[in-house]
Amino acid sequence: PTSPEEPPTEPIHDRIREHLAGHGASFFRDIFSAVAGPTDTAVLDALWDLVWSGEITNDTLTPLRLRLLRKAKSRRPPLLTRSGPPEAAGRWSSVQQAGMGTDRSHALALSLLERHGVVTRESVLGENVSGGFAAIYPVLRAMEEAGKIRRGYFVEGLGAAQFALPGAVDRLRAERAPGDEPIVQVLAAADPANPYGATLPWPRSATGPKIQRVAGAYVVLVDGEPALYVERSRKGMITLAAFEQYAPHALPALRRLAENATRRELSIERVDGEPVLSSPVRPLLEQAGFQREYLGLTLRVPGLSHPQARSA
Repeated sequence: PTSPEEPPTEPIHDRIREHLAGHGASFFRDIFSAVAGPTDTAVLDALWDLVWSGEITNDTLTPLRLRLLRKAKSRRPPLLTRSGPPEAAGRWSSVQQAGMGTDRSHALALSLLERHGVVTRESVLGENVSGGFAAIYPVLRAMEEAGKIRRGYFVEGLGAAQFALPGAVDRLRAERAPGDEPIVQVLAAADPANPYGATLPWPRSATGPKIQRVAGAYVVLVDGEPALYVERSRKGMITLAAFEQYAPHALPALRRLAENATRRELSIERVDGEPVLSSPVRPLLEQAGFQREYLGLTLRVPGLSHPQARSA
């Protein structure tokens, strides 16, 4: 976590900081003796104050699990044992702040490179990175000067400050020659692999609700062009710029959403904000396997039969 605006400053917090700075990782009872109590509960609460402020950590997740479990069940005080409360298990230690800014920026830059392939100002802004592109630009520039990544004008229309791993550049070059058949991908709208709504703007839709990168929504890309947008409710669908050209390829891809649904079905009630039963897209959906129901069209995917049933 980033440094809090107002870290805890009570005397017990200062005594815990001094002990961990001088003795390193310590068990709860050692910390209790060093700070002179006053009670197990008070010391434990002070430790968690420092955890939430990003100053200390623990070498096990047991305290976190037990603390969340206790809060979920009741507000009773923690059980006390000879070695300390169960929520204080493991060793507590300070998070070393020296150099953490650079280390954190370097780790963030690597994660963005691996996630997006090509890191641009727009992709960083789409991730809501604290400090924006300026926070990681020095790290990206240093990595480029060290020969670890490449800088270039990889994506047309975006800024000149674009950075990529060598493998990502090679894959981009390999995609220049189109294949015999269009490549169809069904992605979560908020997936980093979907550049629209983050690195690239969504194509304008003449009708229908606003398109957003929200959890539960999906987008169908054909050769990288957005053709369909499925709303988070999975009841509505919006046709995009490439739909007219790629409809025969985009609509059959909706079967993947039905296959991964709990009931193995996908029901569409609206297309571009209008009832699907009166939509000009209805014949194309029926050709893709959708069938008429009371409120709309439904695509059902039969479940896989059990191996014993097939043998019988």
